[in-house]
Amino acid sequence: MFDSSVTEPTDEQIAVLGDLLQNANRIVVLTGAGISTESGIPDYRGPNGIWATGKPPTIGDFMENEASRRTYWQRRLESYPSLLAAQPNPAHRALVDLEHAGKLSAIVTQNIDGLHQRAGSDPERVIELHGSAHVVRCTNCGTMFSGEEIQQRLLDGDRYPACPVCGGILRTATVLFGEPLPREALERSIALTRDADLLLVIGSSLVVNPAAKLPLIAKRNGAPFVIVNRTETRQDALADLRLEGSAGLILPRAIEQALP
Repeated sequence: MFDSSVTEPTDEQIAVLGDLLQNANRIVVLTGAGISTESGIPDYRGPNGIWATGKPPTIGDFMENEASRRTYWQRRLESYPSLLAAQPNPAHRALVDLEHAGKLSAIVTQNIDGLHQRAGSDPERVIELHGSAHVVRCTNCGTMFSGEEIQQRLLDGDRYPACPVCGGILRTATVLFGEPLPREALERSIALTRDADLLLVIGSSLVVNPAAKLPLIAKRNGAPFVIVNRTETRQDALADLRLEGSAGLILPRAIEQALP
């Protein structure tokens, strides 16, 4: 969970963000793990994150090593119930309000948890750069399965599920290390950012490329760039406004001020 001791922004800072949101009509939001930690989902680099509990496999290791795949599915069996139980928080819901006001072009997310869609965001406006944990696909025939269907197979004792259509290797539809991002998602993210009149980054450390390049694209095309995060990022100096604190507290206040 998040650290409640972080100092929250002043009313004046919230008002500045509210003004920026009010004056923008083609807002692109980039979200990272920090927006979902407030829903109880650990980030990758935190004390309970995946880097602390066990490095995920590379795409090559997953495809070539049966032992790695078995470990992968065991971790999935243990961790997926928590992901299913996580609920959208006020930050996710505030972005829905922004969308309903006609101001949001897209949410580009580095998260795989599906919380934006569960909060009510239009799935067509949510670009999942790293894929979704709620979809499993066959690496051979491409057939898709729901995460809950495969989870039930794991619970029923099938600890190494294969594709029921062709017998191929199954994997979650997320990006593994050593694998490129989905081309269509990346190209769409870049195009919308070029057209944006405001880029709002929430809960991202802005370390991982190519998502970390979106602020540079926005600035190059004249759009203001705002960061809402609990810790420093590598691009704080580039931001037109930086608010340190809880996204679940900051966004509802700023968006309420921005909307009629």
